Amino acid sequence: MNTTPPCPMCSRWETDNDLRIVELPHSYVVLNRDQFFPGYTLLFTRQHVTELFHLDRRTRSELMEEVSLVAHALYAVFRPTKINYELLGNMVPHMHWHLVPRFAHEPLWPRPIWAEPHPDTHLAPNVCMRRIEQIRKALS
Repeated sequence: MNTTPPCPMCSRWETDNDLRIVELPHSYVVLNRDQFFPGYTLLFTRQHVTELFHLDRRTRSELMEEVSLVAHALYAVFRPTKINYELLGNMVPHMHWHLVPRFAHEPLWPRPIWAEPHPDTHLAPNVCMRRIEQIRKALS
């Protein structure tokens, strides 16, 4: 009997279908539901892996190009002071990046986004869709 809980990243493309930005050859990209940090986006591997070294060299290289492509689009749309790239996996053991545009004027600058609790910012559906469309346009 398998007692391992199901991976929330493996099903996220389906469960968060209202937040979908783009499907790339090696990853899925979704807007994070909490937009306290405007443009906060998640990129997660289509393949269930936990470490970069689990991928062959070519896939790893192409995946990093996808990360850069999405970060560049976020920069084009939001013009942040800095993009943060967080590749963790302690809580959700499926390779995924938190791509977070950061601004010098925000309350947590320059500390990590997890430095202290903040209120969730959920966008109205039409505003969320507009943000997703802006990112998609920057990706094309």
